[in-house]
Formats: sequence, structure tokens, C-alpha cells
Amino acid sequence: MSEVKKIATRESYGKALAELGRKYDDLVVLDADLAAATKTGIFKKEFPDRHIDCGIAESNMMGIAAGLAATGMVPFASSFAMFAAGRAFEQVRNSIGYPHLNVKIGATHAGISVGEDGATHQCNEDIALMRTIPGMTVINPSDDVEARAAVEAAYEMEGPVYLRFGRLAVPVINDRPDYRFEIGKGVTLREGKDLTIVATGLCVSESLGAAEMLEKDGISTRVINIHTIKPLDEELILKAAEETGRIITAEEHSVIGGLGSAVCDCVSRRHPVPVYKIGMEDAFGESGPAAELIRKYGLDAEGIYRKIKAEIG
Repeated sequence: MSEVKKIATRESYGKALAELGRKYDDLVVLDADLAAATKTGIFKKEFPDRHIDCGIAESNMMGIAAGLAATGMVPFASSFAMFAAGRAFEQVRNSIGYPHLNVKIGATHAGISVGEDGATHQCNEDIALMRTIPGMTVINPSDDVEARAAVEAAYEMEGPVYLRFGRLAVPVINDRPDYRFEIGKGVTLREGKDLTIVATGLCVSESLGAAEMLEKDGISTRVINIHTIKPLDEELILKAAEETGRIITAEEHSVIGGLGSAVCDCVSRRHPVPVYKIGMEDAFGESGPAAELIRKYGLDAEGIYRKIKAEIG
């Protein structure tokens, strides 16, 4: 059996920017002295006149991006999630969100899969922060195919977008002819009638693995990929709540304020069912190899499977 192809979504981000740069002259890329890590260096090599290195000054970079957007350009401001969403939150809120400017934020190295860089760089709070900004679209793609499509979709829409990418190479699961990306629309990857796993980002492929394990135990599990956390595909989630009666959310993010919280807001209002959130508990991450951290915190297929089994008895 051939190995599953794995690609880091930050790599997908860099390649997608270069592809779009060939099509659109108004696309400009900003970085904060991290072009090699965020992979915007791929764009810089081909379009040096449209790549701006702002130095280690992320807050200032967001202000520059806002100014460029006000002139009609489409800026992609790029940095690690901890710096893009955390350090520069005020500028994102006030300079980009409040005037609803057409700025796209490419946030790489999100979640604990940043690995050895440790808790200071492992941003598990960014989705929660960005969800709270009025009018901000929040996208967290699950693989290379989805990440590339998300970057193009972000360029094509008007308004601020937060794009979340990872450092760790993840399996390509959407490489099929019928795949279609649409902002705000989730994707049912697997049908099931006993419970539904609603997953995002890195946890989507792991949830598919967990669903296979549950199937062997006689538990029919639906798996939904939510790449757009805001706006949330409420109708798809409510349909799953009605048809399966139980929802599990899985995310490489804090269980406070992320996908799980968004799903709870949705179902509690319109079709209450039990919701169990899998993610980072109320704790910081730690330094270590990314794959080992994913296992330790129960975000791999085996961990998701065991947590679900323990929850449903």
C-alpha cells in the first residue's frame, strides 16, 4: 500500500500566493522577517517588487496592510499565528476589522504542532480571538488542496479574512475530482448515524481515522470537515445534530472559544444535543516533537477514538 502524501499547509500557502501573483497584479504580500518559515519567500522570489518585509514588527505590518488595502491593493499579511492574532490583535481589530478593509491575514505555525518552539509560539487561542472581531472570516484548511483553494477564495471575496496554516505536514485528503471549496460551507466526508465528529484543520484526517476505529466497535460515525469556522455552516451542523443526536468537535486549538464553542452556540440555540469538545484543555502547550505532542494531547486518531469511547461509555 502506497504512503499517503503529506504536505504542510504553510507550504501550500506560499505556493498559492505565487500562483495568484501571476494572475493578479494587485496582490501584494507582507511578512515580518519570517519569509522562509511562512513560505512567502516563494512569492518573493518570483515577485520581489510586490513582497514587503516589515521586519519583526507585526503590529506595524497590519497597519501597512490596512493602508495598502485602502488604496485598492489586496494585501496578504503573513506571520506566525501567535504574532498575527496575538501580538497584533489591536491593530487587526481597529485598523482592519473596524473599517472592514480587504486585508487577508496568513497565519502560519498555529497550534501545538509548532513543536519544539514551545508554548510561547504554540498559538491555541487565535481562532477564539479572530471569531470575536465583527465581520472577520476565519478559515482553517485541513490539507494542501483545501489550503490552496482557501487562499484563492480569500482573494476573491471582499473583506478581512484570517487564514490559519500549520507547520506540520498533514495527509492530503481532498485530492479528488469532485472537491469544491466554498467559504462558509462544510463538507461531509463520511456518513454515519450514531454520532457526528465535526473537525477542523489537522484534526480532520485524524477524525477520519478515529471514525474507522469506531466503526469496528459498531459505532456508525459521521465526519464533517468545517474549514470555515466563521461564518459557520449551521445548517449542516444542525442536520447532523438532528440525524445523529450527538456531536463531538475536534480541533488543534483550545476548547475555549474555538470550533467547539461555535458549534455549541449553534446547536444550543436551535437543536440542543450533547456536544463533547476535543482539543487543548485549559493549559499551555510545551516543547517537543510535533507528532509526539499531537499524540500526548489526544489529537491523533487513536486519541480522538479513546476520548470518544470514554465519553459515550
